[in-house]
Formats: sequence, C-alpha cells, structure tokens
Amino acid sequence: MADIKDPENTILMELTGGTVTIELLPDVAPKHVERMKELVRSGAYDNVAFHRVIDGFMAQTGDVANGNMENDFNIGRAGTGGSDMPDVPAEFSKIPHARGSIGAARSASPNSANSQFFINFSDNDFLNGQYTVYGMVSSGMEHVDAITRGEPPMNPDRMISMKVAADA
Repeated sequence: MADIKDPENTILMELTGGTVTIELLPDVAPKHVERMKELVRSGAYDNVAFHRVIDGFMAQTGDVANGNMENDFNIGRAGTGGSDMPDVPAEFSKIPHARGSIGAARSASPNSANSQFFINFSDNDFLNGQYTVYGMVSSGMEHVDAITRGEPPMNPDRMISMKVAADA
C-alpha cells in the first residue's frame, strides 16, 4: 500500500484475477465519492455482478439490489436497481471518460445515479459532460480487461469484495 497517496479516497476492488486499485476524485465529484465509500463500507458491493460488459466500451456493475449472489434469481434484472438511498445529482466536470475512468451509471435523467458505475475499457469521449466521472483505475486494469463480456454475461464476473484502502 506504499504507492497509495490517499487511502481514504482509494478503493481496492477484488476480482477473480486480482486487485483493482481505484483512486477516487473527491474534489471533482464529492457526492459520488461519498456514496461509493458508504456503499463499500457497508459491504453492499461484495459479490455484485458485472451485468453489462461491452467489448471496447465498458464494464458496468453496482446494482446492489439485483446483482449479488443472494439475489441470483434477479440477475436478469441487474441494471434496473440501486441502493435504498436517494439518487445522487450529476457532478459533471471536464475530466474525460478515458480508459480506466470510473463513471456513474444512470437512467435518462442526469440526476438519477445511485449505486451503479462503469469502468471504461477505452477512451469514450462521447460520454464527456453527460456522465459523472469520479474515479480512475491506477493499477489492475488488466483484471478489468479480463471481465467476461455480455449483456448480461452468461456467467458474470463479480466484485468479490471492495474496501476503502484506509480500512484495509
């Protein structure tokens, strides 16, 4: 953990292949960062599936209502739910949707982000200014690249666990 600059704003995501380190951007999107840390600390993201993974585009996860092991019967509905907390208003910035950036997934309403997020496989500039960017993968992107593709994947990969580095 010596290379982690800000443990309170760093997420450690365990995938099958290894650890993905995400540096959150509290100065850019404080409400989104706070929501992610709250859900991480509650264990809400543990065992949640990547329910929408499009090659060359992104891997989406974070449906804490429908995407976990306990709710496998709901996996077909993954992508339609969120947490029981209120939605988070958009926090658009000039930060681009570059490879490895973390974006807030939402419905058609810009202020409907809740628990779902996506990790960009490539530079997706067409998303700039339309979706909130609130983090960046600083290491382990090769594990993200290995996530099983599909909408939803037949056998989805899952976030085994997520931790705030300060708590690890």
